[in-house]
Amino acid sequence: MKEKKTEILINKKDFYRHLTRLALPIALQSLMLASVAAGDALMLGKIAQDEMTAVSLATQIQFVQNMFLGAITGAGAILGAQYWGKGDKHTLEDIFNMMLRFCGIVSVIFFLACELMPELLMHIFTHDAPLIAIGSSYLRIAGWSYLLTGISQCYLTMMKVSDHVKPGALISSCAVLLNLCLNAVFIFGLIGAPKMEARGAAFATTLSRIAELALCIAVSSKPSYIRPALGRFLRLPKQLKSDFIKQCLPLMGGSLCWGVGFTSYTAIMGHMGSDAAAANSVAAVVRDLICCMCNGIGSAAGIMVGNELGAGRLDKGKAYGIKLKNISYLIGFLSTALVLAVTPLIVRMVILTDQARGYLTGMMVIMSVYMIGRCVNTVTINGVLDGGGDTLFDMYSLIVCMWFIAIPLALTGAFILHWPPLAVYTCTCLDEVGKIPWVMIRFRKYKWVQDLTR
Repeated sequence: MKEKKTEILINKKDFYRHLTRLALPIALQSLMLASVAAGDALMLGKIAQDEMTAVSLATQIQFVQNMFLGAITGAGAILGAQYWGKGDKHTLEDIFNMMLRFCGIVSVIFFLACELMPELLMHIFTHDAPLIAIGSSYLRIAGWSYLLTGISQCYLTMMKVSDHVKPGALISSCAVLLNLCLNAVFIFGLIGAPKMEARGAAFATTLSRIAELALCIAVSSKPSYIRPALGRFLRLPKQLKSDFIKQCLPLMGGSLCWGVGFTSYTAIMGHMGSDAAAANSVAAVVRDLICCMCNGIGSAAGIMVGNELGAGRLDKGKAYGIKLKNISYLIGFLSTALVLAVTPLIVRMVILTDQARGYLTGMMVIMSVYMIGRCVNTVTINGVLDGGGDTLFDMYSLIVCMWFIAIPLALTGAFILHWPPLAVYTCTCLDEVGKIPWVMIRFRKYKWVQDLTR
């Protein structure tokens, strides 16, 4: 099927209504989650640069945990969207059980690491003793929230694929708003609370995670929602478990390649001095905020394509994928313009040294180009390709573009050739833009056009 002929399979009004109904709540959810990091950075940035930088480095631990959780819930979303399109609720309950089991194991491991060896974890990102001390105190408290995150994400994923995306987004938004309010209370010591600074941000995160999980369980108790089948929790269908693992392992590989790679970027910049680390911390928060729309469209793309493929409408699923891929370019260029537009405001908002402020300005300009690749790849790879079960490509592309090109260049520039921080930062942005041609070649092979249900 040629791309020009796909329009006949798409009712544009229905397509955009469906896309908007899914993408906006998910984008809002992503925005609210990114707002926590932004709130931490802005509030702690008002106290001291070291407090802000240490917490930014410490939260990389949760970032890595989220890579594992994202692979597990991603596999659940791929299969869940197709089985929802097929109308098989019984299998959706089994998928929910699998997500809970695997996410629970990951959450316990990261909790124990944060409680037993936080200093060792901080040493991965910096050798600065004050930053290690602040970050370790943060992790000892925030580690308790890591126990709950995986369970909440399972509930929110199942809501997303079963036409309850708005309640899921509302729950996440409420939890984030609570987190931001509690951040202000405990970081600055408002309304009689102790002034805890970095530890206050961790305490606020933990309390908000408790509230989020409670809301997930309460809302999902309604009759129309998919809930875990606890009576079958230990008795999972072997074929479904095999299908789940088949989707999960490539996602896990891709998530770890991407997550550890991004953490490596942070560690590399963290070893280039506190000014470079501080500027990179602020740039990362801005990046995550502006990526929210492409994250929403990417998740919506996976659901929309998966629903059609699971229902057996392969031609329509293919047409949806082509349309969504084209939309990703528009979102990319809009994101580039937005980064450039907000740069002067961002540079003035946070308390930084003059050196760090200069680094931040340069990083924002470099990031504006990076956003094109990030948006196209998020929608095309993590949305369309994953929605059809073509999950291996993401791992392959990350190994080549990130681990064989971007990371070696950044390491060489930082520690051997001693390039300036902005040159090293440019190396960390090469992978997303550089792999666009490869992504388009893979997309047009249409290996993702497949029904995964049984």
